[in-house]
Amino acid sequence: MSDLPKLTVIVPCRNEEKFISQCLESIVHNDYPCDRLEVLALDGMSEDETWRIIESYSTKYSFLRGLRNTRRITPAALNIGIENATGEIVCRVDAHASVPSDYLRTCVEALLESGADNVGGDMRTLPSNSGLTARGIASAMSHPFGVGNSPFRNSQLAPMWADTVFGGCYRKHLFERIGFFNEGLARGQDMEFNRRLCDAGGKILLDPRIKSSYFASPDLRSFWRHNLLDGEWAIFPFVHSNVIPIRWRHVAPLALVATVIVLASGVLLTPSSLMGLCILSAVYLTLGILSSIHIASREHEWRFVLLMPVVFAVRHIAYGLGSLIAVLSLLRRFLFARHPFRRAYNLPR
Repeated sequence: MSDLPKLTVIVPCRNEEKFISQCLESIVHNDYPCDRLEVLALDGMSEDETWRIIESYSTKYSFLRGLRNTRRITPAALNIGIENATGEIVCRVDAHASVPSDYLRTCVEALLESGADNVGGDMRTLPSNSGLTARGIASAMSHPFGVGNSPFRNSQLAPMWADTVFGGCYRKHLFERIGFFNEGLARGQDMEFNRRLCDAGGKILLDPRIKSSYFASPDLRSFWRHNLLDGEWAIFPFVHSNVIPIRWRHVAPLALVATVIVLASGVLLTPSSLMGLCILSAVYLTLGILSSIHIASREHEWRFVLLMPVVFAVRHIAYGLGSLIAVLSLLRRFLFARHPFRRAYNLPR
């Protein structure tokens, strides 16, 4: 490992007192040489104990520093981290994540061996607590019916070229060519950056040797809120980017919710609307029940047969409603605002 390049790990966080210690512990106890490691924890002006926890780690570990992110949003944290990074390679680790001891070394080795511009691996979604609902939410976020064909959420058997990966490990000079993360996107900035990377001829490698864990929402209320915001930010990037930053799987919930609303609105007018609504509902429920049985069998927890259809519905309806809200918001801006789609980002640095 004597020839490994210097690595900077960037950890964006805000109000993460429940998770930041576990995240930083997993990073500082990696087997990457400490004399070639730099950890930058970017705190978005937290209102809880996050900053105090970061300071305690920076006192204990000389290669770890805490920096303030006054804009509070993730892309700003990433950009501040990149600007302050002294490493040749930059690796992102989210505060909700925990990584195994070989994670950083495996990322760097895969990046150097493959010639890729960005590498990542499988993400295992874990429950935030031992409760049935928390375990069900984690299961939904690692099942194709819950997340579609997202490669890094569905375990891969062999390395593959992908459209995006969780976290990401990049050569620092890449940002001089592609630009920085889009600060107009409070969410989804990684997908938008990776799309720009691919459009510029870059390659993204998903290597299953690279493992990480991510803690999902603990209850249905927070799960609803999280998916509502994710749904909104599946649409807003269209007016904050020069590329199409999402895939078909990201607009499928919008199509579902919009179709249900249209068919339900037409029930009193045409019999065919009622038939269409019944068929759509039957197909969705069948897929949800079959997926729930599959998860219940896999997890040896038959209560999931009753819980999982509810979890899936919360996931899809909240995400679809969030996207619909965003569409209506953009339509209102287009019709009534003076400068409806003025872009709000600055990619170069």
